[in-house]
Amino acid sequence: MKYRLILFAALILSAASVVSCVDPDQSQEIILNQNKAEIETYIADNTLPSAKEYSEEVEGFYMFWEVVNDGGKSVVLGDTVSVDYVGKLLTNAVFDTSIEQVAKDNNIYKSARTYAPLKFRPGYNFAIVGFEFAISLMKEGEKATAIFPSRLGYGSQPNGDIPGNSPLIFEIDLQKVDKGPQN
Repeated sequence: MKYRLILFAALILSAASVVSCVDPDQSQEIILNQNKAEIETYIADNTLPSAKEYSEEVEGFYMFWEVVNDGGKSVVLGDTVSVDYVGKLLTNAVFDTSIEQVAKDNNIYKSARTYAPLKFRPGYNFAIVGFEFAISLMKEGEKATAIFPSRLGYGSQPNGDIPGNSPLIFEIDLQKVDKGPQN
């Protein structure tokens, strides 16, 4: 019994020493590099809108406009935006949308939910950083597809049908920008 206790304690100490050697920043770098490779493969294998493009290759963020509106209102802190969106994984599986027919077509429809454009104020604690960043690059009336790594999405935590460390795709239709009082 005494030897088992000593062996168990030695195993716990060994496991703790191995875990303490793993650098969390290095792990995040590995995940980011994997996400970026997956995103680049997705972009190479899929037809994306091409009216205008933007990329932050170091961060792994890409945006492709379907509709450009050079005369549209830009989004600034304090504004309220209304957007229709479709959220997808790199498998093109839809995990969320503000559009009822898209939800029905992808078997994610919930009768208790109201399907309508999402209305929110960018910069005020919205959960998905990549989604907000994409909207900050858009003007009222534009439609674009944003693709970004998990660290700009839900990170390593799974969220519903979204596995941890999943890059995300959002098709965004920025319908309206209501200027804030200071703007």
